[in-house]
Amino acid sequence: MSNTQVNTKVENQTKDAGHTGNFVRENQKSLTFIIAAILALVVIYFVYQKVYLAPRETQAADQMHVAQDNWGKKDWDKAIKGDGSYPGFEKIIADYSNTKAANLAYYYLGIAYLNKGEYRKAIDNLTNYRGDDSMVAAEALGGTGDAYVELKDLDKAAGFFKKAADKANNKFLTPLYLKKLGLVYEAQKDNKSAVDTYKKIKTDYSDSSEGQNIDEYIARAEAKL
Repeated sequence: MSNTQVNTKVENQTKDAGHTGNFVRENQKSLTFIIAAILALVVIYFVYQKVYLAPRETQAADQMHVAQDNWGKKDWDKAIKGDGSYPGFEKIIADYSNTKAANLAYYYLGIAYLNKGEYRKAIDNLTNYRGDDSMVAAEALGGTGDAYVELKDLDKAAGFFKKAADKANNKFLTPLYLKKLGLVYEAQKDNKSAVDTYKKIKTDYSDSSEGQNIDEYIARAEAKL
């Protein structure tokens, strides 16, 4: 590289650096404002999480345990509405929105309504549950499928049973929801899909309780092909 080329390169780099410096100086107020805004958002988020949300999480959990006890006893009305001294899941959701407890309450409330035969309310609540626990999430999806079966909406029921089986991804719940899916396919007279679903239980979950007598279901569906 010649001296002329070297000097030209250095000059260009110097100009670029100068342009960067000019940009910073010309936009200093804007950059300062943006940085301050970002810091303010971080502080607001921290205050929201620690000062506002954390105490509400504790309060909600304290208020919720009686409703959970009533739910475990299958006293659905008290679980939903409360017992006079402690709130039910409906009030937990209303009073402690945006908390983990309120999110979990949607699951409990949905299952309670499912058992009471109020299927639309069950669906509304179960589909509002947003949780990371794969077991609870799978049961919420499966419960929604059950509600749609009761409402005779078999297409939606099948969709939710598929999601529940995939979400569970374990030997306890997955074969349960696959069997329910197979039964829905049979009810829709889609016997090939029913056979394929039952065979998946036989192949992947033969040790499950559903797998013990799955040959009977396979034979029944195959006979209708």
